[in-house]
Amino acid sequence: MPAPARRRGGPLPRASHDAGHALSRRSDTTLAEQLTDRYAELMRQRLLAPGARLPSVRECARKHSVSPATVVNAYDQLLARGLVEARPHRGFFVRGGADDATASRGIARPAKTVPTRHPVPNSATALIRGMFQAPGGRAMPALGTLPAEWLDATMLAAAMRKATSSRQMALTALQYGDPAGERRLREALSVKLVDHGIAAQPSQIVTTVGATHALDIVTRSLLRAGDSVLVDEPGWSVEYARLAALGMRVLPVPRGSDGPDVAAMRRLIEAQPPAERPRLYVTVSVLHNPTGASLGLHAAHQVVRLAHEHGFHIVEDDTYAHLAPAHSPRLAALDALERTIYVSGFSKILTPNWRVGYLAAPASLVDRFIDTKLLSTLTTPGLGELALAHCLEQGSLRRHAERVVQRLGAARARTVRLAEAHGCRFAAEPRGLFGWVDAGVDTERLALAMIDDWLIAPGSLFHAEHRPTKLMRINFATSQDARFWKALAIERARL
Repeated sequence: MPAPARRRGGPLPRASHDAGHALSRRSDTTLAEQLTDRYAELMRQRLLAPGARLPSVRECARKHSVSPATVVNAYDQLLARGLVEARPHRGFFVRGGADDATASRGIARPAKTVPTRHPVPNSATALIRGMFQAPGGRAMPALGTLPAEWLDATMLAAAMRKATSSRQMALTALQYGDPAGERRLREALSVKLVDHGIAAQPSQIVTTVGATHALDIVTRSLLRAGDSVLVDEPGWSVEYARLAALGMRVLPVPRGSDGPDVAAMRRLIEAQPPAERPRLYVTVSVLHNPTGASLGLHAAHQVVRLAHEHGFHIVEDDTYAHLAPAHSPRLAALDALERTIYVSGFSKILTPNWRVGYLAAPASLVDRFIDTKLLSTLTTPGLGELALAHCLEQGSLRRHAERVVQRLGAARARTVRLAEAHGCRFAAEPRGLFGWVDAGVDTERLALAMIDDWLIAPGSLFHAEHRPTKLMRINFATSQDARFWKALAIERARL
């Protein structure tokens, strides 16, 4: 996971991720000062979250090829800065209150009591920060997007030129756009959704600033603080964090290879007092993050039936639609957009920087969603939406997606071979962009041991409640470096 950009002055270098940036004995600063600054930067980036335990003095000395005295000096400087605390017979821990650590991981908690949670060395926000990759940065296994070299800059440039022609600029860029989004894009999306069996008129589609914005619009429109939300577990850690930040109560639904455990979902619903029963179920139905599994048809029917029986809405996050077969079952198709809100975007296939997403919803909810959108962003940038409409209309996005899927298949096969050759196994069938890997050791400890060179996503991030786990999520496109798997095998043997 590369370093985030500075808010002022450009990107920060991630010194520890380059072999040429090891601690230097020729530097103007001492080795202890360099080590202090390195750990302080990891804490600033929240890659070492509040409550995380620093490596032992002996382990840190070994990793950085310095003496234990140098490490003790560095840890003393971190203590003096107020960044860490020493716990007798336990070691050094990153300072921070329980609330900070809990919120950074997105753990839901009751409104009146705050349970104590054990924090992890990474957080949901750390994964988000990892998306802000400096040009030329080393690909990291925890990255959530495709490598830049896989994307089609020529296609994007041509589409933007089309959208910014002088006539189009006068029509679009010099005024606020339609609150629902650029009409031409909504028409193109309406046609595209037919491929998934979803019948949505352009008037049922609202464009957003990425899929996460669409999820936020739905949540803010339909829920209020204290409401219960059903969410897949394991699931996307950012969704847990987002819901927790809004004051929602997360009810985790066990997710298997064919979809959610519907019997467990029913028990969760019926265990709540009638007035507190969930009003929403958020799910990634196709190429689920982190397992890569897709919803089976039987499970999909059961989920839709349960939603109608208990009166909750389903939010179907189809962020990975372009990487999946079009015929994969969609809840919105089975439900005919009656109780289902379909959400998708283009950051996983087009470019992370081009923030265009959308939702397709029951006609009765569209105005409420537009009102919430107006309060958050007014409208969405029309030029980007026009450029995307051009890519859809001309078929260039479809052809690009086909090339990416083929390339991803090859990357997935290579990554699987590397993982298995280094003693790991897959806890779910490898599909899509992400792999759910059993590393054989606690991946929180593994993440901390490797943090100076490689950033991974420990499996605990994908649970609403903290639990030690041997699982981790990898990105098949960015985990093809044999050096990573070799380093992982070495650290596994030491833990």
